[in-house]
Amino acid sequence: MKGQIAVMTEPGKLSYQEYTVPDPLPGELITRILRSNVCGTEVHIWCGHHPAKQRGGLGHETVSVVERIGQGVTTDHAGTPIKEGDRVVSTYFIHCRKCYPCSKGQFYLCENAYRWWGRQPEDDPHFHATFATHWIIHPEQVFFKVPDNVSDQAAASANCAQSQVYFGLDMSGITYGDSIVIQGAGGLGLNAAAIAREKGAQVIVIDGVPLRLDEAKKFGAHHVIDMNDHPTPEARAEAVRKLTGGQGADFGMEVTGVLAAFPEAYTLIRPGGAMISLGTVTPGKTVPYDPAFALRRGINTITALRYNGPYLKKSMDFLSANRDKYPFDTLLDRDYALDHIVEALDDSAARKVRRASIVMPA
Repeated sequence: MKGQIAVMTEPGKLSYQEYTVPDPLPGELITRILRSNVCGTEVHIWCGHHPAKQRGGLGHETVSVVERIGQGVTTDHAGTPIKEGDRVVSTYFIHCRKCYPCSKGQFYLCENAYRWWGRQPEDDPHFHATFATHWIIHPEQVFFKVPDNVSDQAAASANCAQSQVYFGLDMSGITYGDSIVIQGAGGLGLNAAAIAREKGAQVIVIDGVPLRLDEAKKFGAHHVIDMNDHPTPEARAEAVRKLTGGQGADFGMEVTGVLAAFPEAYTLIRPGGAMISLGTVTPGKTVPYDPAFALRRGINTITALRYNGPYLKKSMDFLSANRDKYPFDTLLDRDYALDHIVEALDDSAARKVRRASIVMPA
């Protein structure tokens, strides 16, 4: 059986390669991709903003169906029996369990996280990324069966956007009665709004696109702040204070990917609060920042790069329990065929779509 892989030959250019789909090794799954989303990471790489990845396979936010099961695999990582034909989600990174961060229980910081995802498609067993017809889930990756009542559209976003913000929110300790201001109403921001709302927090979302602000309300935001009505950082900070009894939010979360949003986040948070940083993921970019401002106000900074694998199960459970409460399926606002990936990437870079999704042939 042959499979196809989309390969970025250089930033902005794509080709397709074909390889034989291998048999699974012990502990592996061979899966067929159902859909794979264009995440902000892919956009950064496609536009040439990533300092290391200049070619290779793309795609990591996905849902797939099990085609073949390697020796020794009988359940997912929650103990649920697994069989061919089951839909699964998996971390795109690994927990090697041998490096120093892993030895400290910080699996989300595994030094070998991209052992497979970062490999070139020419390297056997080829199917390392998910803009492809097939994907190999290796023994070090964490995977879970998708509940029957969770759609492909909702499940596809779980192994990146939703699990990462869920992890960041739990790291912060946010709880009932707290307030949070979320900068950005893209895929991460909307997922964060829903999860924070279910935790009992007052949710404030800032964005400059009216359609995104409307979506934020559907995903649990109590209040939205339109950047067109509040065009300066000072105006936005004042708007947040008015909504929080003059104090500022207990927590802030930056998920815009816009560098200027990082220092602004600290002006939105009350003294003694915390900032959850997830959006500024491109290395080598800098922005003016006054560390004494955060120090004197006692604002902690929490970073969440990736997440610990079990959070993917928490995301599945969250989607299953809240499928009728929040419109998760609408997070993917346009589907593209496998041979239209360039269009999907370009449209995403131009912000013509909120979240593009590549739907693979059956």
